[in-house]
Amino acid sequence: MGAAKFHSRKSDVSPRKAVGNAVRIGFSVFFDPSDAPSPDRIAAFSVPAHPPRTPAAMAALLRPVLSRLRGLPGLPRPAAEMPLRARSDGAGPLYSHHIPTSPLQKALLAAGSAAMALYNPYRHDMVAVLGETTGHRTLKVLRDQMRRDPEGAQILQERPRISTSTLDLGKLQSLPVGSLGREYLRFLDVNRRDFTILVRLALNSSGDPPASASQSAGIITRVSPDTRAPTRFVDDEELAYVIQRYREVHDMLHTLLGMPTNILGEIVVKWFEAVQTGLPMCILGALFGPIRLGAQSLQVLVSELIPWAVQNGRRAPCVLNLYYERRWEQSLRALREELGITAPPMHVQGLA
Repeated sequence: MGAAKFHSRKSDVSPRKAVGNAVRIGFSVFFDPSDAPSPDRIAAFSVPAHPPRTPAAMAALLRPVLSRLRGLPGLPRPAAEMPLRARSDGAGPLYSHHIPTSPLQKALLAAGSAAMALYNPYRHDMVAVLGETTGHRTLKVLRDQMRRDPEGAQILQERPRISTSTLDLGKLQSLPVGSLGREYLRFLDVNRRDFTILVRLALNSSGDPPASASQSAGIITRVSPDTRAPTRFVDDEELAYVIQRYREVHDMLHTLLGMPTNILGEIVVKWFEAVQTGLPMCILGALFGPIRLGAQSLQVLVSELIPWAVQNGRRAPCVLNLYYERRWEQSLRALREELGITAPPMHVQGLA
């Protein structure tokens, strides 16, 4: 899609109303870029009706529009013009899926993704964009912590990935009950079954398959090693791997903490991650996630689960420094003792 051409023509719309309409269409396209309006619709300031949402398309749309602002004084230079430690030629992508963006573009992406993530916490694509556009300084701190730790430094050097193509599921299934690998596999299997049940319930009631389990019941989201979005908006190759690693070990934290993937369990894990990492998206999720809870779950969260998550997050060493792939055989109980993680104060599977 080429850059839209703005036509100057007379209109009966007042300047103030025109500006308001322009802002509305801008944010509508920002949230839903794959349904970008035609030049005629832009000129008429009409709003798209039901566009889909794609993070990559957001940046693709913003890039040609915001490039018009490059020449204005006082605006930050685009990422392609800024010196980066990991960049050798001064321009172009730094890694697979990388989309270079300017600070202004990152600010717009952060605002839009934050709004969408708060509206629907199961929009993992929006949560991913929020983490990438707001966590640069925190990612540098986490990267430095990994460099200082022998196990973490080895992870940074070897760059292991967690996906169905790298996991030996047969080996994990053959491990003893109670081992990290076996319990991680059980976690994935339990959530897969829950997702299938919810989809069947939704099909029985409406006949149309939901896009996700969260849309059918609002409780459990589908979990697999391949559901984590690739990093796109981090302008440093090593930091991009750090946040990718954080995403891929998220399910390990559910296993370590004994938390399900319902709303309450996700919020508890976010409190643990907020203390552990300091990432802005984790802090926002921890603070605003409880808005969606019922009174009973909120009381349990505030009185018991948040203090437990904060205490364990402070006591445990950086969980990014664990080479989980080489600890599959280790007992989950022994690993929890090594990290100083205690059992949760209650069973939260039935709460939401």
